[in-house]
Amino acid sequence: MSTEEIIFYGVGGMAVLGSLGVVMARNVIHSALFLILALMAVAGVFILLAAEFLATVQVLVYGGAVTILILFAMMLTRVREDPEALDGPQKPFAALSALAFLVITIFAVLSTEFPNEGNEVTVISFDAIGDALFTTWAVPFEIASLVLIVALIGAVILARGEEGE
Repeated sequence: MSTEEIIFYGVGGMAVLGSLGVVMARNVIHSALFLILALMAVAGVFILLAAEFLATVQVLVYGGAVTILILFAMMLTRVREDPEALDGPQKPFAALSALAFLVITIFAVLSTEFPNEGNEVTVISFDAIGDALFTTWAVPFEIASLVLIVALIGAVILARGEEGE
């Protein structure tokens, strides 16, 4: 087993553990911290794939900005600890859906023929990335930022409504 494979399995294990922590933690703040762990592990996978730009964007945008926005919104809306709300009658349906998703994912991975199994690395220049970001993906990026701002404004409005009650 090569060094890259050992690092990949370690980083992949951290991503899986972080993802499980997100959905299984009873405390919402702990879930957000597990989300940071999972997102940082995905950035590690990007580094292993020689995609340093994606790793940097993953750390800055998702690991930093989005997670801080989630934590800020949770603090503004004063998320309450209510363990009973997590256990409901939908639990068997959620488990069945997760199992179906797992089976479909395994089937898709096993039936897909991956064309580039060599040790070739496709290098994309920063000029090509910049052109794509400022032409093709400029509008979706701005829409995503608008959605995040609307969510933050909604959290502020909800928090102010509770103070007056």
